[in-house]
Order: sequence, then C-alpha cells, then structure tokens
Amino acid sequence: MAINLEPTTDFLESDEKRTPLSLQTLVEALELQRRPPSLPQLYDWLENVEISREELQPYLGFKDGNYWRHRVCRNAFVEMLVLCWRPGHRTPIHDHNGSHGAVMVYDGVLWETNFAFDKERGLCYHAGRQYGSREVTGAGVPDIHQLGNPDVSGQDLITIHIYAPPLGVLNTYKVGSPEIDLYTPDDSAS
Repeated sequence: MAINLEPTTDFLESDEKRTPLSLQTLVEALELQRRPPSLPQLYDWLENVEISREELQPYLGFKDGNYWRHRVCRNAFVEMLVLCWRPGHRTPIHDHNGSHGAVMVYDGVLWETNFAFDKERGLCYHAGRQYGSREVTGAGVPDIHQLGNPDVSGQDLITIHIYAPPLGVLNTYKVGSPEIDLYTPDDSAS
C-alpha cells in the first residue's frame, strides 16, 4: 500500500474519500519522515486516521495528579503521543519552542485556550474553544496555548498528538506576567 507522505495540491482539492489510515500505517508514515512534516500534513494525517480502541490500548493509562503522556513513536523529525487526562487535568500555558503540532480528540472533550504575549503587558487571553471526538486542532510557531479536560466534563479525555520536530524544552507563561519559564515534559513513564 502506498503512503502519501506529503500533501499534493490535487489531493487537497479533491473531494474523493480515501481509505482511512490505521494506527500502524500512520506510525509507518511518521517513521519514514526525513524532514519535519508541515502542519497541514499533520492535520491531514489526523483528519484521515481511524484508530480502533484495540490499537490504542497499549498507550492508554491514567493517573490522578496530572495527564499522562504515552509515546507511540519518535525520530529526529516527528513524534506521536497519546495523552490521557482525567477531568481537571491541563497543561501549563506553553508554546512549543520551535515545533508545530496537531491534536486529535479521540474520546472526550478538550478545551483549548489561546494567548498572546506582549513584552510589556505580559501574557493576555486571546480566545478559547472546545473540541469533541474526531476534531483536530493545532499550534504553529509561535502559538501559545493551554489544553485541558474541563473539570465539568465528567469524563476522561484521550488525545492523539503529532509534533514536528519532536518536543524538547517548552516555554511556559503566566497570565499578566512578562516572565517566561522553561518546562521539560516528563516522558519517564511512557
């Protein structure tokens, strides 16, 4: 089976339905990358993937203190993670420090809050949005955002993330503050 690694104009303008990607096919496409894929390519993959609960099972697990990151694959150009969130779990307010990424809600409700940074005023609220199952969102460079499973959702959240290049140290922010801190995601249990 041929894997379309880069979008073409013809494909993006086509209304034809194509065969959805499985988790295995998506991982194979990511592992073949020899440069960071574009943000539109990440969206394309996540919008065209159909992952069964059985395929996802090895990457599922929840903890009480914070969301849990499970690495599916990673190379020098791209990584894929599955995050599992209990109600009330959220990321720090962050940017991806040079990486772009796309997120698909597998199950549950995701809240995303976007911010703008001004060197004098600090971090300011910009916009917020809610995403449900099968919806995709993303962050370019230098987007600043916070993701989370709202306290009021009453359900667990599972999200699938693809970043290019892979995440390293992230910049973190606080509303109303001009200070920027550093945060390294903890993958020790993934």
